[in-house]
Order: sequence, then C-alpha cells, then structure tokens
Amino acid sequence: MVEPVGNHYVIARPVYSENAFNEEHEKLHRYHKTFWDHLKLYFSCSPQRAKKIALRLFPVASWLPAYRFREWVLSDIISGINTGLVAVLQGLAFALLVNVPPSYGLYAAFFPVLVYFIFGTSRHISVGPFPVLSLMVGGVVTRLVPDDSTGNGNSTNTSAINYERVMVAASVTFLSGVVQLLLGIFQFGFIVIYLSQSLISGFTTAAAIHVLVSQLKFMFQLPVPGFNKPFGIIYTLESVFSQITKANIADLVTSLIVLLIVFVVKEMNDRYKEKLPAPIPIELLVTILAALISYFVNFEEKFDVAVVGKLEEGFHAPVAPDVGILQNCIGDGISIAIVGFAVAFSVAKVYSIKHDYPIDGNQELIAFGLGNIVGGSFKGFASSTALSRSGVQESTGGKTQIAGIISSVIVLIVILAIGFLLAPLQKSVLASLALGNLKGMLMQFKEIGILWRKDKYDCVIWVVTFLAAIFLGLDIGLGTAVAFQLLTVVIRSQIPSCTVLANVGRSNIYRNRKDYTDIYEPEGVKIFRCSSPIFFANIEFFREKLITAVGFNPLRVLRKRNKALRKIRKMLKKGELQVTPKGLICMANPTYESEEELDNNKIEELDQPTIMTDLPIRINWSTDLPPGITVPQVNIHSIILDFSSVSFLDFSAMTVLRKTLKEFVRLDIDIYIAGGLLDKLERSAFFDEEIKPSMFFLTIHDAVLHILLKKDIANSPKLKLAEVTLQSSSIITLMLFQYCQAPSSALHSYSCVRYTVSIFKKIVIKTQLSPIKLKNKSGSWFRCVEIHL
Repeated sequence: MVEPVGNHYVIARPVYSENAFNEEHEKLHRYHKTFWDHLKLYFSCSPQRAKKIALRLFPVASWLPAYRFREWVLSDIISGINTGLVAVLQGLAFALLVNVPPSYGLYAAFFPVLVYFIFGTSRHISVGPFPVLSLMVGGVVTRLVPDDSTGNGNSTNTSAINYERVMVAASVTFLSGVVQLLLGIFQFGFIVIYLSQSLISGFTTAAAIHVLVSQLKFMFQLPVPGFNKPFGIIYTLESVFSQITKANIADLVTSLIVLLIVFVVKEMNDRYKEKLPAPIPIELLVTILAALISYFVNFEEKFDVAVVGKLEEGFHAPVAPDVGILQNCIGDGISIAIVGFAVAFSVAKVYSIKHDYPIDGNQELIAFGLGNIVGGSFKGFASSTALSRSGVQESTGGKTQIAGIISSVIVLIVILAIGFLLAPLQKSVLASLALGNLKGMLMQFKEIGILWRKDKYDCVIWVVTFLAAIFLGLDIGLGTAVAFQLLTVVIRSQIPSCTVLANVGRSNIYRNRKDYTDIYEPEGVKIFRCSSPIFFANIEFFREKLITAVGFNPLRVLRKRNKALRKIRKMLKKGELQVTPKGLICMANPTYESEEELDNNKIEELDQPTIMTDLPIRINWSTDLPPGITVPQVNIHSIILDFSSVSFLDFSAMTVLRKTLKEFVRLDIDIYIAGGLLDKLERSAFFDEEIKPSMFFLTIHDAVLHILLKKDIANSPKLKLAEVTLQSSSIITLMLFQYCQAPSSALHSYSCVRYTVSIFKKIVIKTQLSPIKLKNKSGSWFRCVEIHL
C-alpha cells in the first residue's frame, strides 16, 4: 500500500526476502527463444516479411513515392548544384592524397552516389571521397607502387606507374566494399559501437595531420617519396625540410594565398551562417579564378609549376581487381572498410537525429559496400562522406538524396564535357583546397581539455589514438587505438566501484557513508555495494575490498579459531583447563606450541567450520580466552551485499564468491544479498547447506529490518510470541500500533495490542518517530508510528 502525504509517501508492506516475495506474488515463467527459434524466424517467409525485406533492402522504394515534389524539388536542385561543385573540386583534390591522376577522383565522386541513392537510408549525407580514407588508400598505393627511384621521369614510365597505382587504389577499394557488404549481410552493423567518439575524434585529427604533411610536396613542388611505415611522417618531414631550398616559390606563394582566402571565407561562413542564404562557394570561386589566371599567364612554362593536366574524358570499362594486390592489402581493406563506415554512420546519425528519421546501420554497410564495389570496378577509390560536403548539402536546403543525384549530374558534366577547363589548374591549388577542408578536424584539438575535465579515460583514449595514428600510421594506429580502448574497458571493469553504505536521513535510503553526515549504521552490520559486473578478472579485487570493509580476513580468523580449538582440546585432555559456570579456568601454566605443531600437517582442516560438539562448553569468541590463546575479534554479526547493480556473474567469480561467503558463514556471520541474480545462481547450483537462497532480499532495507527483528527476537522471549500473532493477523511487523477503536477481530485481543506496545517500547525510545495514520485491510483505523531506522 502506498499513500501520498504531501510531498512524502508512506509504504506499508511486509519485510520481503526473495523467497517470501515469490511465494506471495506468482512469477510468470517466460519462454526464452533458443538459437534455433531465432534461426527459424530469420529464415521464415511470408508476403508481409518479403515486402518488409524488399523495402529494407531498397529504401528508395519507401521514400521516393512519398516525395513532396512541389515543396522539395527546388531545394534539392539548389543543394545538388552546390554539392556537386564542391564534390568535383574535392574529388580532384583528394585524388592527390591517393597518389593517382586527378581525373580518377571524379569517378570516386560519381558512382558511389548513384548506388547510395538506391540502397542508402540517410537523406542528407553526401557520399564520395573523404580525406582520411583517401590518405589510407594512398598509403597502400605508395607501399605497393613506390615512386620511381631511378629518376627516369619520362612519360612512358610515369604512365606505367600511374596505371599500377590506379589498379592498387581500385583493388583495395573493391576489397573494402566486399568487407562492408559481408558485414552488412551478416548484420554486423553494431561494430561501430567499438569506435567511441573519442577514438574517432583522435583518429580523424591524426589523419588531418597526415593529410597536411602529405600535401607539403605539392605546395613546395618537391620530389618526396611516400613512407607508408611506422614513423613515416617523420621521414616525410625530414625529406621535405632537407629539400626546402629547392621549393618552387610560385607554388608556395599560390598555396599560401589560396589557404588564406579559403580560411577567411570559411570563417565568415561559420560566423554569419544564420544571415547568409547559402554558404559562399569559396572553393568554386578560387578554382575558377586560379584556372583563368593559369590559362592566361601560363604558369606552367613561366614558373615551372605542376598543373592538373589533361583530364581523361568519358569512363573506363569496368575492370576486375588484381588478385595479387588483394592478397597484399587484406588488412588495409578491413581497416578502410571499418573507418569509412564509422565516419559515415556517425555523420548520418547526427542528421537523422536533427531531422527525426531512422537510419539502419546494417543497410548503410550494404549501401557503402556496393558503392565501393562499383566505384572500384570503374577505377575509383574508397568513398565515405566528407563532413564539409555533407554540411553543404544539408545547409543549402537538401531534403532527400535527389540532391545527391543532382550533384552526380554536375560531376558527370565535368567528366564528359568541361573537364578540359581544369587542365591548367596548379596542383598546389588543389592541395590548398584539400587543406582548407581540414579546419574542422584540426579544431578537434580543443576536445583534449574538455575531455580531461569530463572523463580522463576518454581523454587518454583520444591522446593515445592520436599519437598511435601519427607515428605508427593510420592502419596500425587504428588497430592500436581499438586495442587500447578495449583495454581501458577491461581496466574499468577490473577495478569496480565498491563502497560501504549507511542509512541516510533515517529512511529507506542508503548511500556511501563518506558522502553524508546524517547517517545511521546498524550496530554489527556492514552494507557493502559493488556497482559493476563481477567476473574472473575482478573477483579477487572484490574480495579484497570486502575484507577491507569488514576489517578482517575471514579465512585467517577461521584458521585461528580452529587452531585455538585444537589447543583447547589438548589443554582439557591434559587437565590444564577446567570448565566452570563462569567459563574456562586455567589450572596450570599452559604449554605454548608453535603454529606448525597446531597445524598438525592438516592445514585443509583449518578451513572447515568450527565444531564444538565434543567440548563440554560452547566457546564464546568475544569473551576472554584462556592464556596463550589469541583469536582476532570479530565485531560484526551480519553483512549485506548490495548486488542491485551487478549485471552478471560468471562461473569463475561464482566459485570464489561462494568460497568467500562460506568463510564468513563459518564465523557465524549472517550473509544477506540484496538485488537480483537469484535465478542465475539457482541454475548454476550455487547453493548448498551453508549458502542458502533465503539470504536474498528484495532491497537493502528489507535485509536491515530483518536483521534488527531477528536480533530483538533473540533478546526478548515475548517478541517471539508477538511475532507469531502479528504474522497470523497479517499486520505489518516493525510497526508500533496503539489501540484506538479497534475491534477484537483486528488483533484477536487487547492483550495482543498491549504486548505489541511493550515489545517495541525500546525501539521507539531509541528512534525519532512521527505519528501517522494507517488503515488496515479490514477497514479499521489504527494510530501507528513508523520506525525510521
């Protein structure tokens, strides 16, 4: 019964153990599906299920028929044009990161968009090249096809190297697409949960640094070879600065001017985004201006700068991946697949929450997998989604992936018709545009201070991920970061939060006794809470913390007691001790024996329960023992373990826990467990004659009330009679009732009420009580006082 009294509530119910509660309230026995049940359901077929699978596999069929043409088409067209222009420039720029001719970046910006339109579930992300993935693919390219070390830079040799690099990029892209497709088919979309936000942030920041360093050779126009190995970034910087005197001044000046303009305009876009109808397309304007200047001034001949050159028009026929290349880049393909999906899914999740629509992680894997397979077949490189490009698509009014189709049309026009206009463009301009898109990633350094204040573990994960990706490379660094992150999870769970609780405010609330001043701890009772799963890795830590909380090692005390009993038996046999009504009296000087002699080579017997049936008197370990016998004092009689926050308990931990509890029980200490796990322990045959299910209680307060009542029953014979009467009358125990217009049928007799009052008199005096009114089941009113422990 729950009755609100102002901003308080009054609860009147029996003290429940788990067994008592289950006896009074019937528990439903639910059927839990087996693996075969799930398998049958997964492969079952019906018209409704077939339709559902078809709509899930082809999401375009669900949203395209509901497309609001008049309301959305203009916004999607404007968004698509802006996004397409950005996609063209980023495709050309990110191709430099892959170390392939710029025109192949246009293929990576075209084919995946078409595939995602059909199979993707996000309405706002822009699919295409992403700098981190481009750099990862570029690392594989330079490793398998290094720069020409002979110095023979003729066109034939350069064309052969470019062709090999294109095939490597296409093959690793195809492999990453297969990995993503398989993960999606087998419903492994959950793998993204193992890449935390801190890990992704640290990794993308490190990737931004790699992009910055990789573009220096285009900004300075220096022949810098690729170093795709641990500490490769240091070797690259060493190569750049050792040749710094040979830098092309025209390229350097152009790069700095473009960078300055791009950063300033992007800052204006961010600061005045609410006032601007659309972000200023600075990349497009800079590209057009730089191409016109290069065309009329002819920088290539006058200043010997590197230019984009003639872009290949049209498309290549699809090619099969090179099997030899696939064998050498399996690990790279897996890491590229996971990173690409993780980044794309995190961006898609942001927009799905903002615009309130669902996305499916497994279907996203399928969409990106098919997109990379198709893109790799047409000699493109790995695609995901760029943060800046997706921001353009969403901020310029894009409603659906129709905007993506429009953007692919813009890319198609460049590929087929106007690509030649970009031929005189300097590569240093593209490098600067690629760096201009890294502003958001480089600003993630601010997260270090924020994470340190909020969660030091996350801050350490960020720093370790960043350093590992910087110095070990993106592929090895990612694996190292994931391993370190999982290690932090193990460390956190291996060192669980264990606290000693106390009653706060004389109510049923129990908190850490170190955090409050108004606390009450029942005498001889320790309440110990563990707030994490208990398993093989932390069970010893749990045991040590429990021993520290109670103040003694139960196994040591148990062995001391058994050794003391051995000595007492010997002294009684020799006549050195005599039994009197006052206890044991020493009749002669005791003979001191060593610990080894008391062990008697039977150390295993010392761990058994103390047996006193053969003694003429029961030993009271709390009183003075005979001379020469010392046993550690135990000042508690009950331990309550709060397992309400323990989600699971494995078999190894179960074994150690049972052994530990038995050690306490053999010291005549009562063990109570509040919380769940009873069903699991029963299934695991956890209980025996010493460890019983009756030790489980619904809450800590139930266990405390049970302990106090048990203690008072032991100290008062009258209470035993009253307890039986009260229980038979269905009156709540541990409540003080005063007779007030009560019929005899309520408590059977007035004497029962008188006994109830006298029995609890001592408890009432020791507590501060406030009178309230409580109505019993028969409808009679009693004036009662609730006991606040």
